[in-house]
Amino acid sequence: MGANLTAGLAFSLDTGSTLHLCIDMQRLFAEETPWRVPWLSRVLPAVREIASRHPARTVFSRFMPPTTATGATGAWRDYYARWPQMTRSSLDPGLLELVEPLARLVPPARVVDKPANSVFSRAGFAAVLRRRGIRTIVMTGGETDVCVLATVMQAIDLGFRVVLPVDALCSTSDGAHDALVDLFRRRFSAQVAATTTAEVLQRWPRNREERSSVLLEQPAA
Repeated sequence: MGANLTAGLAFSLDTGSTLHLCIDMQRLFAEETPWRVPWLSRVLPAVREIASRHPARTVFSRFMPPTTATGATGAWRDYYARWPQMTRSSLDPGLLELVEPLARLVPPARVVDKPANSVFSRAGFAAVLRRRGIRTIVMTGGETDVCVLATVMQAIDLGFRVVLPVDALCSTSDGAHDALVDLFRRRFSAQVAATTTAEVLQRWPRNREERSSVLLEQPAA
């Protein structure tokens, strides 16, 4: 993780309009599987710090492979033909669960399952956030260059402001992680703030009124 973590852009976090969206911190990527992300354990304390500070405003996504490769659509079918052991018919279902200690934060944190890289591939997710008044998304988890990237770019297109504590993001590739952090800073600075966990915690203090989950309704399956 060689990227400079110094925040390069001022940002503010209003509790009423901010959501912590944690991407795919699952056992599937933490344990000895073909998709293991070695950094995950390194960034877990930072992710946990943000989530435990604001559990009622945290949503955890889970990547859900199809039951079989033939159950996938389009190019995803070819993808899972390459990784048949990662379909749900072959996986230990426990691997799809969140890692500890994040799993203990649910509830009041909520879990949203997604069929593809972006969380916004879950039908209705953006609409639910808009109804709840969410304008800013603090995004953590992994991988920086796959599911986080896909979600960030779609969030930008949908008009959300994105805050990335880059020391709470993980990838299997140092180079890709660093290149994307640089890209976000250089090309998307009007919509993305690449910062640190410490800065997020400082600018987003705990609010005693955060008792019920921000996601009071589930997006469509």
